[in-house]
Amino acid sequence: MDNSIRAPDEAPTSGSDKIPEQIRLEAAELSRGAEVLPDGVNSLAARIWDARRQGRVLRVKLGVDPTGSQLHLGHTVVLRRLRRFQDFGHQAVLIIGGFTARIGDPTGRNSARPALDAEAVATNAASFLDQVRGILCMDSLEVRNNAEWLAAMDLTAIIQLAATTTVNRLIAKEQFGQRLEQHQPVGLHELFYPLLQGHDSVVVKADVEIGGTDQRFNILQGRELQQQAGMEPQIALMLPILEGTDGKRKMSKTFDNAIALRDSAEDVFAKTMRLPDALLLKFFELATSLSGTDVQAIREALDAGTNPMQLKLQLARQLVLELHGTAAADKVSAEWVQVHSRGQAPSEMPSLTVTEPVGLVTLLVSCGFAQSNTRARELIRSGAVTMDGVKVQDQTFVVSVPDDATIILKAGKRQFIRLVPT
Repeated sequence: MDNSIRAPDEAPTSGSDKIPEQIRLEAAELSRGAEVLPDGVNSLAARIWDARRQGRVLRVKLGVDPTGSQLHLGHTVVLRRLRRFQDFGHQAVLIIGGFTARIGDPTGRNSARPALDAEAVATNAASFLDQVRGILCMDSLEVRNNAEWLAAMDLTAIIQLAATTTVNRLIAKEQFGQRLEQHQPVGLHELFYPLLQGHDSVVVKADVEIGGTDQRFNILQGRELQQQAGMEPQIALMLPILEGTDGKRKMSKTFDNAIALRDSAEDVFAKTMRLPDALLLKFFELATSLSGTDVQAIREALDAGTNPMQLKLQLARQLVLELHGTAAADKVSAEWVQVHSRGQAPSEMPSLTVTEPVGLVTLLVSCGFAQSNTRARELIRSGAVTMDGVKVQDQTFVVSVPDDATIILKAGKRQFIRLVPT
C-alpha cells in the first residue's frame, strides 16, 4: 500500500521538542479529510511522537454496533481510516457493541431503536466481521466485545458511571433536544448510551477514537470519562458522512441509495457510474484506500478540466478492484466500455425463452424493460428498441424466435436480453 503523504501547513510541537517531519507527515495523512479534536493535526502528531518516545504505538478505537447484517460503502469510511492507522503500524482496536447494540445508538434517531436480542446481535456481528476482512488486516486487529465488561457491571458500578455526568449535559445531545422540543419520548436507557460508549474508551485505553461526524457527542464523552479516570483523553477523529448514489441523503439501505459490500462487481460499477459528478472527489477521498498523494492528483485533474466521466470510470474500477479483485475490475471495466462507449452488446446477459410469437410491447413489459404497455410503446416510438442491432419502431411488431437462432433485444442504452427458442 502507498504510504506517500503530504505535509501539514503548521509544525506541531510537544513540550520543548520539535516533532520530526516524518511524524508530522504521518499525522497529516492519518487525519486527511477528518475533523480532529482538540487541536487538529497538531494534537495527533504530538500524540504519535509521545508514543514513539515511549516505545509504543497508538491504540486506535473504532466501535461498531452490529444492528444490521449488510454493510455498504458508507460503513467503510471509518473502517478504511482504521486500516490506514494499521498501515502505519498502530494498534487497531475494533469494539463490537455486543451490549450497546441491544440498547441502540440514539444518534440521528427521532425515536428509540427497537431492542435486539443477543442471538440477533451475535449473528450480525459474525456477518460484520466476515465483510470487513477485505478492508482490515485481521492478523493484527484487536477485536473486543463490550458485553465483556458492560454486561458484568452491577448496580453500584452503573450508578458510579451515571454520576460522572449530568442529565443536563446528556439532553444537550442534539437528537435528545429535538425530540424533547417535539414532545417525543426519550427513554432513560437511551441516556446511558453515550456513557457506555465512552466507558469503552476507558477500558481499552484508547489514544484515538475514530467515528463519523455524527458521533461527536459520544466520542467527546469518552474523552471526559478518560480524564475523570486519570487517563490522557483520547483524540477524536471524525470523518464526514458519505452520501448515497442519489447525491442527497446519507448512504443507507433504507433510502435505496447504497453500494453494498456484497453487491456484485457489475452492480458496484453501475451504481458508481450513477453518482453525481460533485461527489467524485469525496468518494475517492473517503471510500477508497488511495493515499493523499493519489487523491491530490485527482483533485488537480478535476481542477484542470479533466472530463468527470473519465474519473468516474476510474472510481468505479477502483471500488470494484478493492471489493472484488483485479480480475473482476478488469472484466467489468471492459464490459462497460464495450456496451456504453462502443454501443456493443455485453458478452454476458440474461436470457428469455420465447415459446411462441409475442407482441413486442408485451415482451418489453414481461422482461422488465418497461413498467407498462404505455412506456413500452414510448420506447418503440422513440427508436430506443433494437433487435439484433436493427431499430424497431412498429408498435404492432410481433417477435418470433427461429428454432436455430437467438435474438438480442435491446431497450435504451443499457438493457439487453437474449431471446432463445424452446
